[in-house]
Amino acid sequence: MIPELGQFSLILALCLSILLGTIPIVGAEKSNALWMSLARPLAAGVFVFLAVSLVLLAYAFVTDDFSVQIVAAQSNSLLPMRYKITALWGGHEGSFLLWTFMLAGWMLAVSIYSKSMPVQFVARVLGVLGVLCVCYILFMLATSNPFDRVTPLPPVDGSDLNTALQDFGFIVHPPTLYMGYVGFSVVFAFAIAALLSGRLDSAWARWSRPWANVAWAILTIGIALGSWWAYYELGWGGWWAWDPVENPPLITWLFGTALIHSLAVTEKRGVFKSWTVLLAILAFAGSLLGTFITRSGLLTSVHAFASDPTRGVFILGILLLTVGGALLLYAVRAPLMKSNLGFSLVSREIFLLINNVLLVVSAASIFLGTLFPMVYQALTDDLISIGPPYFNAIFVPLMIILVVFLGIGPMSRWKKTSMEYLIRQVSRVFLASLFLGLCLPLVILLEFSLAATICVSLASWILLTIGKDLKNKLANKPSLRSGLSSLSSSYVGMVLAHTGISVMLIGAGLTTYFSLERSILLGPGEQVELGSYAFIFNGHEEIRGPNYIGDRANISVLRNGSEIEALYPERRIYLASGTPSTEMAIDAGLLRDLFVTLGEEKEGGSWSMTVYVKPFVRWIWLGAIFMAMGGTIAAIDKRYRLLRRRKIEKSKEREVAADLAAT
Repeated sequence: MIPELGQFSLILALCLSILLGTIPIVGAEKSNALWMSLARPLAAGVFVFLAVSLVLLAYAFVTDDFSVQIVAAQSNSLLPMRYKITALWGGHEGSFLLWTFMLAGWMLAVSIYSKSMPVQFVARVLGVLGVLCVCYILFMLATSNPFDRVTPLPPVDGSDLNTALQDFGFIVHPPTLYMGYVGFSVVFAFAIAALLSGRLDSAWARWSRPWANVAWAILTIGIALGSWWAYYELGWGGWWAWDPVENPPLITWLFGTALIHSLAVTEKRGVFKSWTVLLAILAFAGSLLGTFITRSGLLTSVHAFASDPTRGVFILGILLLTVGGALLLYAVRAPLMKSNLGFSLVSREIFLLINNVLLVVSAASIFLGTLFPMVYQALTDDLISIGPPYFNAIFVPLMIILVVFLGIGPMSRWKKTSMEYLIRQVSRVFLASLFLGLCLPLVILLEFSLAATICVSLASWILLTIGKDLKNKLANKPSLRSGLSSLSSSYVGMVLAHTGISVMLIGAGLTTYFSLERSILLGPGEQVELGSYAFIFNGHEEIRGPNYIGDRANISVLRNGSEIEALYPERRIYLASGTPSTEMAIDAGLLRDLFVTLGEEKEGGSWSMTVYVKPFVRWIWLGAIFMAMGGTIAAIDKRYRLLRRRKIEKSKEREVAADLAAT
């Protein structure tokens, strides 16, 4: 009975979504205040009924209701409670319900925090989001119903959750990634609402900026969590593998990064209108591309959901309908997006435009490398592989050029910048960056690598240009405190985000080119040396968990003859499925990670294992945290709050004046 109530709630959400996707938009076209006023309560209703569906599906998992297909396929009575709950998004049907619920959550947030916007604009925004909800819920009910029953007889017990997903990373990574993905649907809806209204001025860019920044910040954390999870769970000591399912979030992130910069230019200078709208559409398309790849059955991966081809066709139809319709509307409204404002070839606008073009070209190259093998296989039935060499050969040089302009941009001025002024600002910074890039790796790691030197030089370039720009802004202030308080949240957010890129560059460069790795066969009492560390295998013991059995190794780590850490890697066999799994042991530190994976037992009591020393790898995720903090701080700029308050006050004044006129 409970699953049927969940499905009924899903159907009610569909009905309200249909109303939301039609009545407010028609009301906006006809200037019907009553119809437009229905947008907010309808959005709240969709959220409530989707929340009920999600809770009832989670209840089916918690109570081991194996008569529900998704529960039987993704859960097991031995599964720990935390994984029973999170197994909800371990399969295609439940994860898509979570995706749609998050869209409804963003929709509810828009309805709450849009009081200062014109009613017609809000009605169009919520109407567009309602249309997306209709598409998603129809997809679930037609091909991916999470409440389908097992017939005629349900199993006594379920299968099991993929062993790689029985981990904390699975609890936090997919929801965060989905939240960031779906957040760009809001910016897409703002762009479509602006196109429908024909009002493509600075106002819609100002309204969109906080939403774009928050979505970008959440997606940044989602990608970083996925990288961190892959690092410690997959057992090969890497942090990025150019996996076909890892790439779409990066594509969306690159488009989103270009979008938040383009929105800033459109708001401040009233230029790049058409470019900004196009980027909003592309960022949304990137998010749909990710769900198409994982749910179309085009590939098999721990990230992907096995499914029949009809699901892929349905999602492809949604992609063509929404993105194709948006591009058609974009083409029709193109004459409205012309700007009469100009700028010189040396200006902040030009540098931001160059960065945006580089970001889009990078995203396009990743898109091509991701989809080409799939298209080639579909056309020829032959397999072709495009791996890291392709992506690194294209992506890395583009990012180097991007970082160079990233440092120049803040040093330049809007509309026109003197070349002499720009050279004077950056010349010393450039020389200092080269010096630091050459010296720091030598001092810290006592080794030279050209690639690491380039990475550290670029990171220093970003930090030093930020410092130079801050010095210029604070030069004429009476005190440091007053100067810092005068900085806007948008500027502080930019500084933090760019600092995060610098920190990430240092981490990626040093860990890529100075990591040590060795695969070895060790018996009890034997040791292996790696760098300045010695790893001693002390033996192993049998272990038993709630739903697995296995072996745990005891490894002592010595440096200069003194033990600094004991590591306990595991090799498990999960009882329900009989699937083996490896649990890595990591001694994490700010300057280095010690990483051990346990393989199989060999003759004579020896075990195969791999040991790693990875310097500065934590800086990759530390940089992502800085970037996400920057995006969040930029989104809460007080200018948006003041603007909202002034508009509300003016609205109240107009209402009072209307009441007085009526009396």
